Amino acid sequence: MERPVDLRGVEEGHAPYDKSLSNLIGELSTQSEDFRGRWAAHDVRYHRTGRKRFHHPLVGDVELDYEAFELPGDPGQRVNVYTAQPGSPSEEALNLLASWSAREPALDARPDDAAASAPLPGDAH
Repeated sequence: MERPVDLRGVEEGHAPYDKSLSNLIGELSTQSEDFRGRWAAHDVRYHRTGRKRFHHPLVGDVELDYEAFELPGDPGQRVNVYTAQPGSPSEEALNLLASWSAREPALDARPDDAAASAPLPGDAH
């Protein structure tokens, strides 16, 4: 099955004078007959949905589905939404990361006045 050339969101049409992009396309074209043929056929597209794998240093590999949404009021801008499959190891990893960033409620937010005024461990009286 033929697959489109994937430039990971880089589109020549949005940056026709980008020298580094032109150099990359030139390099790929000289090194890959397959790329050269697909590029010449304009078999290139922006992926609006799919699955990506990330490696997080604390929880390891995480596989997420994504969907890209165009921002109609700001041409060329997109918002990518990533989600993990329910019940997957990736969802568990994201939940673990989220739990680490959750903040504990402030002591003075407790309804019990005695708890709010209680000294913290290590406080001198």
